[in-house]
Amino acid sequence: MRYWSTLVMAVVLAGLGLYLYAIELPQKESHDRQNTADKKVLLFDQETLSGLTIKTDRHELVFARTPEQSWMLTAPLNTEADQREVQNLIRALVTGTVTRVVEDHPTNLTPFGLDNPVTTITVAAGTERETFSIGDSGPLSSTLYVLRESDRKVLLTNLAPKDFVNKTLMTFRRKDLLHVPQGDVDRIRLTYPTTEIVLYQGQEKPKSKWKLRYPIEAEADQTEVRILLFRLEDLKALGIVDPGPERDALAKTLTVPKVKVAIHTADGDQTVKLYQPDQASGEAIAETSPEGPLYRINPTAIRDLTKELFTFQDKRLLGIDYTDIAMLSVKTATEEYVLISQQNEWVLEDQPTEKLDQQAADLFVSRVANVPAEERVIKQAGPLAPYGLVTPAAEFIATGRDGKIAGKLSIGSHANGLAYALGQRIQGIFHIRADLLTQIPAKKDLLAASSDKTPSSH
Repeated sequence: MRYWSTLVMAVVLAGLGLYLYAIELPQKESHDRQNTADKKVLLFDQETLSGLTIKTDRHELVFARTPEQSWMLTAPLNTEADQREVQNLIRALVTGTVTRVVEDHPTNLTPFGLDNPVTTITVAAGTERETFSIGDSGPLSSTLYVLRESDRKVLLTNLAPKDFVNKTLMTFRRKDLLHVPQGDVDRIRLTYPTTEIVLYQGQEKPKSKWKLRYPIEAEADQTEVRILLFRLEDLKALGIVDPGPERDALAKTLTVPKVKVAIHTADGDQTVKLYQPDQASGEAIAETSPEGPLYRINPTAIRDLTKELFTFQDKRLLGIDYTDIAMLSVKTATEEYVLISQQNEWVLEDQPTEKLDQQAADLFVSRVANVPAEERVIKQAGPLAPYGLVTPAAEFIATGRDGKIAGKLSIGSHANGLAYALGQRIQGIFHIRADLLTQIPAKKDLLAASSDKTPSSH
């Protein structure tokens, strides 16, 4: 009999478990799903969206999603949309939540600003449609009243007015003038009225570097080229003049561009010309094709893209990379020694058995190799006496691993934190930061690490 009571208890527990599994849990999951759905403004999955219409009292904008998942503006004109602006609006709808249902099938929409909504948005997902009317701000400035057409409910939502109010055709048009995938650009040509600069990306592995091809063959300043690419990526229209009488009239004022930029990628070439037809007004105009729209741009873009050759040159004056130096000769008024790289360690030429402070030697050689020109003083190195370069305060001569002299740097007189310098990489005399003159270690300082480690006699 005692087994019988245990068996009954097991059957009861099994039945309870089966009830929970088959009835209660599905009901709870269904209830939770319904609660979640009730709190969502838009019930469509973002990935299924195929169309979008935005209607205000000024215009009606129609968008379609392409097979590549980007958005196109199809009315009132056919052109590329600003992907970020469209995605921001969709994301706001998808992530928006319902704070509460204010009214179901309301008879008076005026208290909520929905009798004349500021914006009406229709979202399409295949054959399904949903329309939202955007009304006034709610009790909090970061909330909006929304009428959802499918169930005719007035919702108080956490949607922000900035995402839906005061949006214009210009808001949703593509405003960046160039597609600049930085990793894919392999050539940049800057054409000015009197000269041209051509930059190209080398094929070195594992990391290629930018180089100058014209008007000289030389290493490029990698940072300056990256800045140039960012400037091109940020080149955006402030206004758009579409083909028509206004565009034709404006085009007649455009003569010689201040700068023409051409970039080459695997997908082809892109070109933009920048004009400043009226210097007094400062207005700047960009053109990407003879038949396409003209773009009003910030005049600072012309300044940012109008650079002289020196800007793009590698301004490290010594003329050889730190890792390629096999021997560095150092000469100052009080010091003269030669550092030699042997099996990835620095030694003194006249004391090859002495151990050096490798960290100090590495840091010093790196500083010499990487010291950049801050500004050009004169393009052609003429008389050196006015700059203290007849008898320099410091001289460095670098020999490459092939045994040939590959770099030279002379530092002359200095004042106010700057020193005159003459290097091998770029022709001319330049200002550099005078810090390097105080960072040249004495021979004894390079040996200090080993002497510090000498056992004490005490």
